[in-house]
Amino acid sequence: MKPMTKLLASVSGATFAVLAASPALADGTTAGSSITNNVTVAYQVGGVSQTDVTASDTFVVDRKINLTVAEDGNATTSVVPNEQDAYTTFLVTNVSNDIIDIRLSASQLAGGAATHGGTDTINVSNVQIYVDTDASGDFDVAFDTLVTFLDEMAADETRRVFIVGDIGAGATNGDVAGVTLTGTAREGNNGTTGAEGAAITATTGGDTAAEDTVFADSDGVYDGIASDDDDYTVAAASLTALKSSTVVSANYPIVGATDYYAIPGATVEYCIAVTNAAGGADATNVAISDPLPANTTFVGSSIVIGGTATIDDNGTPGNPADDVLTGCDNSTGVAGGSFGAGTVSATIGTVSAGTTEIITFRATID
Repeated sequence: MKPMTKLLASVSGATFAVLAASPALADGTTAGSSITNNVTVAYQVGGVSQTDVTASDTFVVDRKINLTVAEDGNATTSVVPNEQDAYTTFLVTNVSNDIIDIRLSASQLAGGAATHGGTDTINVSNVQIYVDTDASGDFDVAFDTLVTFLDEMAADETRRVFIVGDIGAGATNGDVAGVTLTGTAREGNNGTTGAEGAAITATTGGDTAAEDTVFADSDGVYDGIASDDDDYTVAAASLTALKSSTVVSANYPIVGATDYYAIPGATVEYCIAVTNAAGGADATNVAISDPLPANTTFVGSSIVIGGTATIDDNGTPGNPADDVLTGCDNSTGVAGGSFGAGTVSATIGTVSAGTTEIITFRATID
C-alpha cells in the first residue's frame, strides 16, 4: 500500500483537527479496503475566521495470508487391530484478512517420537481426508465430505477436518501411527465454489499503491503453509490359551494309587484357560469351540464356565509360550455352553486385561 495524499493548501500558525480512520475488525480489516484520513485546518486573519483548509491521505489495505492447523483434543486416538475408518481430528482456521481456499494433504511419520508419546512404529492404510460437514465433531462417512481442499474459507473461519485410515490386522498393543495434516493457502474464487484456487504469490519488492500480498504465517517461514501432527495408539488384547486334562474318576478300584488311570471307562475333565495379558484392551465376545477328540464320549451337562486357574510360568515370567496349566477350580463357575455336532461350545464373554477365565467339561474314554 502506497499512501495517496491530497493537500489543498497549508498555512503557518494554524489549528489542526484530525479525523481518525475507522477501527480494524477483529479478524483484520478486509484486504483491498481503502482507509482515508482527513485533516482540517481552521485559522483566522486579523481575528476574522477564514475558509478551512483540508487535506486527505488514502491507502489500500494489503492482503495478509495466514492459516493455522491444530490437532483437536490434545490426545492420541485409541484404536484396535483391524479397525476401519479410524480418525484423528484437526481444526483448520483462515487467519487471513481475505477469503482463501486451503489445500489439504495427509502424510505419515517415518519413525521417531510421536506427538502424544511413544514411537511411531506402524502406518495406517487407505488414508483420506474428510471435512466435518454435519458439525457433529465425530467422523461419519454417511454425513461428512471427502475433500482435497477447503473451499472459500472466510476470514476467521474454522473447519473441523478428519484424517481417516484403516489399522492393520497385525498391529499389536502399544503400536503408534503418527500422521500429519498440512494446509496450504490458495487463492479464493470470489465466492464461487467447486474449484480449488490458484497458488498465491506474495508481492516482491517494495510496497505498491495497489493491494499487495504478504505471507504472515507464524512459523517464520512465510510460505502460507501450516501443519500439525496427531497419532493413533493401538490398544489390543493379547490372548493366550492353555489346556489340560485330568482323569477324575474310573470304574475300577484304586489300590495304592493317588491318581486315576486313563483307561476305557474313565472320566476325563478338560480345562481351557484363556489369559489376556496386562496393559492391553479387554477382549469381548470370547467364544470357545472345542471338537471332542476321537475315542471319547461327551458327558452331558458337564460344561462349567468360570473359576480359577493355576498357571506355572515354567521359570520364564512374562513369556506365555512356555506356560503350563497345572490346575483348575470350577467351584465358583456356572453351568452353560452347549454340545453339538461333536463340538463343545461356550461363550466366556469378556476377558479383561490382566485376567484369566476358564471353562471345563468332561468326557469318558471309550
